[in-house]
Amino acid sequence: MTPAPAAPGAVEARLAELGLTLPDVVPPLAAYQPAVVSGPYVYTAGQLPMVEGKLPVTGKVGAEVTAEEAKELARTCALNALAAVKSVVGDLDRIARVVKVVGFVASAADFTGQPAVLNGASELLGEVLGERGVHARSAVGVAVLPLDAPVEVEIQVELRQD
Repeated sequence: MTPAPAAPGAVEARLAELGLTLPDVVPPLAAYQPAVVSGPYVYTAGQLPMVEGKLPVTGKVGAEVTAEEAKELARTCALNALAAVKSVVGDLDRIARVVKVVGFVASAADFTGQPAVLNGASELLGEVLGERGVHARSAVGVAVLPLDAPVEVEIQVELRQD
């Protein structure tokens, strides 16, 4: 079941209520696009927690980066993913639902809290999109991420067909 369409500007109004601003799209670091549309879906590239073109912190979660810091970085990744979606569809109110979130956590060898870190992204999507933000998710621990980022998040969204 596809949720009812949102009122025009509702998603960005909700972002403003939360004190959030949709950032500029993070430019690609290599040969890819930040987001692509295929049929009724938008797939984003992995989004790093870039803020104004820079990583606010680098390193492994459970070593140089705390789990709480990483959770906040995952929120930033999700916000960057929403910006990437908007860049290809023009209006976030076209999102029918977030289908899947995949998150990668650069982890110290003994760190096992990847799901809690990725809750930062999941919770942000829920706060912004309500029921449309409920999704399936994978939380994966990895040895290293681009630019020594602690977290990377990609999303898949389904668009309204109206």
